Order: sequence, then C-alpha cells, then structure tokens
Amino acid sequence: MLSAFLPGPGGALGSLGGLGSLSAAGLTPGSPGLVQTSSGPGLCSECKLVEVHGVKVASFNVDGQELICLPQVFDLFLKHLVGGLHTVYTKLKRLDIAPVVCTVEQVRVLRGLGAIQPGVNRCKLISRKDFETLYQDCTSARTVSSCLCWKSLTFSDAPSGSGRQGRCDYR
Repeated sequence: MLSAFLPGPGGALGSLGGLGSLSAAGLTPGSPGLVQTSSGPGLCSECKLVEVHGVKVASFNVDGQELICLPQVFDLFLKHLVGGLHTVYTKLKRLDIAPVVCTVEQVRVLRGLGAIQPGVNRCKLISRKDFETLYQDCTSARTVSSCLCWKSLTFSDAPSGSGRQGRCDYR
C-alpha cells in the first residue's frame, strides 16, 4: 500500500528493515517517507512508517504517543477477521478504546501516502497497544463465537414443518 510511494528499489521498502530511525534509511523531513506539515499544539502531522506485525504502517506522534492509522491496519490485518469497519468501532466501544480523530492535515498526508483511499475525508488513529488489544479480541472472537456452525444451533418457538424460523438458541 505505502510501498508504491516510497523510495527504494522499484518503490519497495527494502531499505527500511526494522523499527530504526528513518533518517538511517535516508528519509529526512521533506522526503517522501517522512512528511511534515504545520499543526496546532499536540497535533503533530509528521508521518513516519512503523512496523506492525511485519508490515510498515503510517503513524503520527501525538502528545508523545505513537498512533497508527486505524483504517490502514483494518485493511491489512482485520478485514478478514470481522464483518467490517463498523464491527471494529463496536469492538472499540466495548473495549473502552477511544481512537483519536485525525486533523485535516493528517488525512491529507495519509491520502498522499496511499494509507487511506483518495476519497476518504475522515480517519482515526489508534495506539499500538490499543491495536494489539483490538487484534487479540478479533482473533479470539473469531475462534470462539463467530465460527459457530449451523449444526450447533437449534430453533425454538417454531412449530416443526411450519417453514418459520423461531428464536435461535446456542447449544
């Protein structure tokens, strides 16, 4: 996703192996891999790439905390585990995780890097710790509750042969 927009052999991230400083890889403020714009206090628009589960994702440092792009990590890691982004927001609410809303400048940077789709006007950021909590919830929920097969369900309150479905009870 981001690799097509960054320097390196064929636009790949080959030179960025690991979590080290981006300046060690030749990325400095103003280069395509590290984007800076002016912003208000506490709302940094300096975007850098960090490694999450072996993949580079866009991140911002906001009030001393590293925040990663929620739609990007959803697309990379969660979309095959949950029904959709709405399900993720429901899980975040249940887990008492409050994502940070991106500024307009941050959204522009993320769009420019290809971390989010060109038409997206809003985006949220999440801490790495909160992402790991969310990821763990999505992976454990998939193995326990969302993989129920129809054989484990019974239907009550429906007369047999009526063609109607009644209330679904889990065995």
